[in-house]
Amino acid sequence: MTLTRSMARLTAGLAGAALLSAAFSAQARELSVSTVLSDAFPWGQAAEKWAELVEERSDGELTLRVYPNSQLVSGDQTREFSAMRSGLIDAAVGSTINWSPQVPELNLFSLPFLIPDEAAVDAVTGGEAGDMVFEAIESRGVMPLAWGENGFRQVSNSRGPISQPEDLDGLKIRVVGSPLFQDTFSALGADPTQMSWTDAQPALTTGAVDGQENPLSVFDVARIDQVGQAHLTLWNYMNDPLIFAVNQQVWRTLSEEQQTMLRETAQEAGAWEIAMTREQEHERLAAIQERGVTVTELTDEQYQAFVEATQSVHEKWVPRIGEALVEAAQAAIDAR
Repeated sequence: MTLTRSMARLTAGLAGAALLSAAFSAQARELSVSTVLSDAFPWGQAAEKWAELVEERSDGELTLRVYPNSQLVSGDQTREFSAMRSGLIDAAVGSTINWSPQVPELNLFSLPFLIPDEAAVDAVTGGEAGDMVFEAIESRGVMPLAWGENGFRQVSNSRGPISQPEDLDGLKIRVVGSPLFQDTFSALGADPTQMSWTDAQPALTTGAVDGQENPLSVFDVARIDQVGQAHLTLWNYMNDPLIFAVNQQVWRTLSEEQQTMLRETAQEAGAWEIAMTREQEHERLAAIQERGVTVTELTDEQYQAFVEATQSVHEKWVPRIGEALVEAAQAAIDAR
């Protein structure tokens, strides 16, 4: 009789523990987060920072698992937004460039020579234009939460210094998968060649392409100077903001407290990453120069020559992006 009661108590205890474990498992939730770059780069570090902050503040109820190198979309970074919108990816820290095929308004940031400096970036993202961009993203099934920054994209090549549009004549420049980039470099007389970064590195090494464009952080960490890129021009021809976002259906399943926490941690991680990226620019540039890269900085007159050479790109793309959005951005830039 005593043995039977002991067995009953043991069985009840095990059942209770199982129920408790099941309840905890039901409450705990992991969201997938896609990024293009690993945590060797500020971009990947932004996603990891977001995950760390969420883990600290959610008491284990909600966690973020970061998948770098576009692995959730088999390396095709231009599919990231579609995958998030459809629910294949829960969340992402993504590039305005990579999401622009699905959200044309994001091409605002790729209009050549529209956004000249960091104050202009902040004026656009922090004002009416930034709100309009977030509304455009939300209308397409994704909830934007915060801004980050991949930085201004600079151009490099293996042939010689670039200080005027004519210096780009005939140069084969690797560009990302965006028609706007094709149009920009075609307007400057170059031969834009679209390819993934995986294909770009061997192409640069063999001389199949002459140059590329990327932020300083990517040039530095990826050691692009080691694949023949001996000449770098600082021209700030476009900025690449990052956006922290979540699939809308996933967002609706979260409690109000979880939504607030996820938004606040994204904003904190974004502000942290923007500050870090900007603080490191001078140090990265110095490191690049120390490795023997010739760096060209444009005078105001030289910069204006590039602005004038790409006006046809604005005429073609502003109607596609939205005239009201571009006007709001320009007003913010002028008032900065």
